[in-house]
Amino acid sequence: MKIDKDTVVSVQFKVADAATGQLVEQTREPLVYLHGGYDNMLPKIEAALDGQEKGYETTLTLQPADAFGVRDDSLARTIARSEFPPGVKVGGQLEGRTDSGEPHVFHVVKIKGDKVLLDGNHPLAGRTLRFTLRVTGVRAATAEEITHKHAHGPGGHHHH
Repeated sequence: MKIDKDTVVSVQFKVADAATGQLVEQTREPLVYLHGGYDNMLPKIEAALDGQEKGYETTLTLQPADAFGVRDDSLARTIARSEFPPGVKVGGQLEGRTDSGEPHVFHVVKIKGDKVLLDGNHPLAGRTLRFTLRVTGVRAATAEEITHKHAHGPGGHHHH
């Protein structure tokens, strides 16, 4: 079966920093997603997989704008540690607001003395990334998956 709109695709992938070759992320279990512009996968990856079948392998290098965005320095913050609850630690996430007042998730990047450095950019923003992909399965989506705009079942989205 070919990958097309409203197919559920299982894909194993590795993500490396294109500049350094450093491995950023690797799937143990395949990622399962509903194909066809539902924002479940980066558009450039969907475009590369479109029309392919199980067993297809490819390596794509994506510029920041096509991957996780260009860094936005206005999303970096330094806040007094006293404003945080005890137990704040690097790697934590918290919801804050952007300069324009929109709710936004910030990552705790560093704690230096009485200052906490936050960054609202995706951790991979600003990096050119190399994706190595292998399609491990393709099936027709169910009507329910199409309605919900995501894959269900093993590796997909679960409703509680």
